[in-house]
Amino acid sequence: MNEISTTGQRTAKGASALAPRILELVASGQASSRAELAGLLGAAASTVSLAVSQLVERGLIAEEGTQASTGGRPRKVLRLGGADGFAVAADLGGRHARVGVVLPGGGLTSVSTVPFAIADGPEAALPRLAETLQALAEEHGPSKLRGVGLSLPGPVDVASGSVVMPSRMPGWNRFPITDWLQERFGVPAAADNDANCMAVGEHTVRPAEHRQSIMVKIGSAIGAGVIVDGHLFRGATGAAGEITHIRVVGGADTPCSCGNTGCLETVASGAALVRILRERGAQVESLEDVVRLATHGDPEATRAVRKAGDYLGQVLATNVNFFNPNAVYLGGILSTLEPFVAAVRSQLYESCHPLVTEHLTIERVSLSADAGLVGAGQFALQRALADALREVGRTDLASGRLPAPAAPGPRTP
Repeated sequence: MNEISTTGQRTAKGASALAPRILELVASGQASSRAELAGLLGAAASTVSLAVSQLVERGLIAEEGTQASTGGRPRKVLRLGGADGFAVAADLGGRHARVGVVLPGGGLTSVSTVPFAIADGPEAALPRLAETLQALAEEHGPSKLRGVGLSLPGPVDVASGSVVMPSRMPGWNRFPITDWLQERFGVPAAADNDANCMAVGEHTVRPAEHRQSIMVKIGSAIGAGVIVDGHLFRGATGAAGEITHIRVVGGADTPCSCGNTGCLETVASGAALVRILRERGAQVESLEDVVRLATHGDPEATRAVRKAGDYLGQVLATNVNFFNPNAVYLGGILSTLEPFVAAVRSQLYESCHPLVTEHLTIERVSLSADAGLVGAGQFALQRALADALREVGRTDLASGRLPAPAAPGPRTP
């Protein structure tokens, strides 16, 4: 009898431990049935079923309707409880921000681009952005607002919700962004760097079997987000994917913003292309000018863009050989240029082992400019779910119920 009781307690604890991950998979749209959850989690069907039942009881997940199965009884469809909730999110750039409403599962609506002067600093820029986001929340029902998410063009300390020594965000260093947003909106807030947000956003709409991927954003700067076994991989200190400061032979002694010389950023980023083309006598003032010239077949711009893609491909090849992902996704404005994408793809096929590239997907991000927006919103929704789990956990412990789900740290899809 004691053995049966002990087994039951282990199953219950295992189910509680799975709850946060189950919420992630359902929220991102990667799983919509108990069977799919069991397959993705590699857990016993009975444990998954108990965890789902706990979440249904708490109102965090709902079961409705049925979907066809390959055999046996039809499966009930899982969705988030209160799925009419939403997050407002913004993907910040130097002079503009892309804003929108993000729904559970990655849906996106009311997207627009608004002026945003990041150089004004957070004390001036954030209140103006908050007014825009508040208007979106009012339009879609403020009582349904679950969270606020930001995608930022700089290194982010997720624990404190601030950027750390950002080279292109003057005045933002260590400013408590998420605390400011939570106080302003009264709901959970999340902030992460743009490459991580893009990786998460794109992951929500990609095939479930693509569980290992590298997302590279190539704009004025270069960043990468890494998905490992369906989760965003942050590394020991949150800096995973920092490929921009890998030194390359072509960089020579060109100084980099990090203080070293010859980094990938100095030869393959948008800022580098503007500098290189100016040195060659081209009339360019911005990365948009570079893209315009390359799009219209300017020989110097096309050659510079192709060389930048070659340098990026060299750095990616080492990472792809080491990591062996399902896919490499390319985002940012330079990914819209075919010579750049072709150069990256060619370098990967040339430099990687055939077994690594045999089934490797190498293509542009399918969500285009919205990938970071979707990811930021997903981070915010997951933070709201994590807070809900913590609250349920406190209630359960106070009432003497089974142990509550382990409270997750920063969102890792």
